[in-house]
Amino acid sequence: MQHAGGSPLPPPHQPGHRPAAGWSPAAHHPGPHPGPVPAPMPPPAPGYPVPPPAPSAGPQHASMPPPPDTTGHVPLPPGGPVAMPSPPVAPAAPDPAGTILAVLLIGPAGAGKTSVAKYWADHRRVPTAHISLDDVREWVRSGFADPQSGWNDHSEAQYRLARRTCGFAARNFLANGISCILDDAVFPDRPVVGLGGWKRHVGPGLLPVVLLPGLDIVLERNAERSGNRRLTDEEVARIHGRMAGWYGSGLPIIDNSQLDIPETARILDDVLARSIASPPHW
Repeated sequence: MQHAGGSPLPPPHQPGHRPAAGWSPAAHHPGPHPGPVPAPMPPPAPGYPVPPPAPSAGPQHASMPPPPDTTGHVPLPPGGPVAMPSPPVAPAAPDPAGTILAVLLIGPAGAGKTSVAKYWADHRRVPTAHISLDDVREWVRSGFADPQSGWNDHSEAQYRLARRTCGFAARNFLANGISCILDDAVFPDRPVVGLGGWKRHVGPGLLPVVLLPGLDIVLERNAERSGNRRLTDEEVARIHGRMAGWYGSGLPIIDNSQLDIPETARILDDVLARSIASPPHW
């Protein structure tokens, strides 16, 4: 009998008998001859482990290492107390624009501390951060202790907490090669919680500079403020009078009554160059 497709049918295969002689399964399926089929491995005897598979005859490839983790944890140097900047060995004048510094800009409300600090930080040749105490203090939203409502234990505690937070941020910036300029209305008659507190929080290398324009200028700038940043004229005059105690303290003082922001920043660089060469005692 012939198969309907024209190919001969395989002879019947009886159980226990090999296929008929001359019959090749490959003759029924055209294509390249697959070669002899390897005999299956006999099952292992009970109690013996299964042998490992034989190695492939194909080409061997070394296992590739996993790709590097390009977004993993980046270790940062820990922040520590800021040491006093060393004056250059060469006789040339120090260059504060290219030196890693920690600067504290002191002054009453309306002295222009924030504007000068931002401009100075923006125009340096090395990475520089501006840390404003008022900005950090206002991180507290619900429960903010506004000194305009009266100075009490809560406002004092939040001021101290803000100063400590600013000092912690400054140490970490400086430990990673980023200069800092901080601004605060520090009073000379409260050294423990004022200048002394900043020295504890940042380190002995902090360079304080006082920005102290005339009272008329401070009153005029304060009038342009809004919100809790604006104080009464009486409060501004009281703060300005207390700031006069910095005269004779040994700290450098800049009277920027007739100076614009770029000119004040340039003079600040001159003052810092002298402070690096001969650090103030405070």
